[in-house]
Amino acid sequence: MPFVRIFISQNVDEAQVRAVADGVHVAMTQTIDVPPADRFQVVTRHEPNEMIWDRSFLDVERSDAAVFIHITLAAGRDDDKKRSLYRAIAQNLSATALVRPEDILIVLSEVSRSNWSFGNGIAQYAPG
Repeated sequence: MPFVRIFISQNVDEAQVRAVADGVHVAMTQTIDVPPADRFQVVTRHEPNEMIWDRSFLDVERSDAAVFIHITLAAGRDDDKKRSLYRAIAQNLSATALVRPEDILIVLSEVSRSNWSFGNGIAQYAPG
């Protein structure tokens, strides 16, 4: 049930945008047990001055082509699964979208299952 927000430069072409979105989704299905049909993503394209980042924070040398990925997901996955997810996203985006691993920032936000409604005004995963 992850909800994925991808922030990317407006200069990126449609094929690369799709490759980034697909690469993130495939990584989630491979590493954190997300079903293939459970895909909810929003891609936001930005002008160069609308995305701001430190070019060398934690000794990672970033270029002008940063991609920010924010994944909101149900709480409960262990750190090993999260590390596997980060690696898989970096590998997939590097291989299929030609994004340098150094240019990928990933943030996970974990929430309880009762914080989700997938339609009809119903909290499908809330107890009771």
